[in-house]
Amino acid sequence: MKNKKNFLLISLDCVRADVGYSGKFPNIERLRKQGVSFMNTISSSPITPISHATVLTGLQPYKHGIRHLFREKLNKNSTTLQEVFKKKGYKTAAIVSCPGMNKWYGFGKGFELYDDKIPRLPDGTDALKTIDVKLRGCALKRANIVTEKAVNWLKKLKKNDNFFLFVHYFDAHWPYQAPEKYGGKNYYEEEVAFTDHYLSLLLDEIKKLNLDKNTYIVCFSDHGEDLGGLYSNDHAGKKLGHPEEEGHGCLLYDTTLKVLFIVNGYKIPKNRKIEAQVRLVDIFPTVIDMFKLKTKKNVDGTSLLPLMHGEKIKKLPAYSETFYPEELAKKDKTFKNISSKKSLRISNKHKIIFNVKDTKLEVYDLERDKDEKRPFVSG
Repeated sequence: MKNKKNFLLISLDCVRADVGYSGKFPNIERLRKQGVSFMNTISSSPITPISHATVLTGLQPYKHGIRHLFREKLNKNSTTLQEVFKKKGYKTAAIVSCPGMNKWYGFGKGFELYDDKIPRLPDGTDALKTIDVKLRGCALKRANIVTEKAVNWLKKLKKNDNFFLFVHYFDAHWPYQAPEKYGGKNYYEEEVAFTDHYLSLLLDEIKKLNLDKNTYIVCFSDHGEDLGGLYSNDHAGKKLGHPEEEGHGCLLYDTTLKVLFIVNGYKIPKNRKIEAQVRLVDIFPTVIDMFKLKTKKNVDGTSLLPLMHGEKIKKLPAYSETFYPEELAKKDKTFKNISSKKSLRISNKHKIIFNVKDTKLEVYDLERDKDEKRPFVSG
């Protein structure tokens, strides 16, 4: 194991690509300068457990089995990234921070430590059992605690141990009340800055432990956040025509589907931006390729390692879905007519959004209408 590299997987939950890549957050920028940033990465779903299931299995939702906020568990036949590493002798641990990452979903398999402890909701109920994506944000493990637990685990490793550590930050989710202010120009960005500060402490500690040169890092966000008019491409809220959308979950616009994806480590190019469209489903095969690991399971993603080194790869259409509207409509009859949706995003040029319950669709020219406000086909 002495010659093998370590792996740090970082999830910045709810961080929009346009905000995360804005240059305002020094430690996100620190990672970007040390590696490759994929500027047009698309999530398979704007829902935390569904998106993370795709990252950890390399499978689209219709294969890994989680398609709603709180209904299904991970398909037992799926192989997780952490299982592959564990079989190779790696120490594995995860520090996660919200109800959507609870071990109930099956995310714990392959991790020797899976710390999913979070507080209960203000009324004392279990946040896991509510399907209100907004309310769930009240039950979180803050970034300072996540970093502290991750660092403590790293310090307990033995000299020759190789590790796979998954660190999940949830602070950029509603209610947007950062305990400390570290920057940002609005209440949402203050939360991203809060996370960014504690990300710096994690990265600093890895350097102090002399692990930085021997560790691959993949940093991503699972979905974005629609702030109801705070940014030009927002769609949420009654004034913008979508009262059903609060933060994320019901819509499939780039606002909540375009995410962060940064890779750095051994022999990875420095300070490089890649504009080609890629997907979160590509993380699994990319990591397998970087570590020269093998798995007998077929996946839906494609390794991006050749692309990082300047080679051309096939174009990657991005499939996304949300069935959360079904759950919301059952909970709130006000939204009984909303539909679950599927979408296909093609080469950064076009987006097609389909309603599941009827024949309505929207088609966007992303080069002329990047905010997706003027569909050239709608009906």
